[in-house]
Amino acid sequence: MAVLDHVFKVYGSGEAAVSALNDLCMSVRQGEYLAVMGTSGSGKSTAMNILGCLDRPSGGSYRLNGTAVENLSDDQLADLRNRELGFVFQQFHLLQELTALENVMLPMVYAGVSPAERQERAQAALKRVGLADRMLNRPNQLSGGQQQRVAVARAIINQPKLLLADEPTGALDSRTTSEVLDLFDELHRDQGMTILLVTHEHNVAERAERIVHFHDGRLVDSGAGSQL
Repeated sequence: MAVLDHVFKVYGSGEAAVSALNDLCMSVRQGEYLAVMGTSGSGKSTAMNILGCLDRPSGGSYRLNGTAVENLSDDQLADLRNRELGFVFQQFHLLQELTALENVMLPMVYAGVSPAERQERAQAALKRVGLADRMLNRPNQLSGGQQQRVAVARAIINQPKLLLADEPTGALDSRTTSEVLDLFDELHRDQGMTILLVTHEHNVAERAERIVHFHDGRLVDSGAGSQL
């Protein structure tokens, strides 16, 4: 469903140019749970930004569900991102003045969903992630794991084709990490959601079906996670 074909990414120009991706070929299959690993500066976050339509390649091609992303205007790119993708980050990026319910409803405001449907869908999403009793709490009234669950509910509220998670457990303790990864397992197993997880932790990556490793902007090897 997502294919990077001989992708290059260069920041800056001339002597100051820095190559972040170097002839990268990579694919994410429909329904796959894929983990991406690599040291700092290996290119894994740059690749995720391109896969998430947050950045554009300097060369090569990126196709998302058959659409050539590099040919889209900024408005078309934003529309594709909102329709096809969901994001979970290490920092939860919740609005502190809003309740959990209001945070989850927010993406549907931009999608033009009616107020009644927004509330119904947001309530169902929070129940799905185990926060039925925390809907009216603000972020500062929630634990780190609970905040990340709100972020996951917000990410899946528009039923994305691809869920991109960038170090989603990096700020969590081991018990809460396991709870969040159990939630990803459930989304993948029960709903067939396609998940791409970027992490530097081997025990986190091993929860995926497939693991790929980055080095110097290239894909260097891949292997099976614990789900295969």
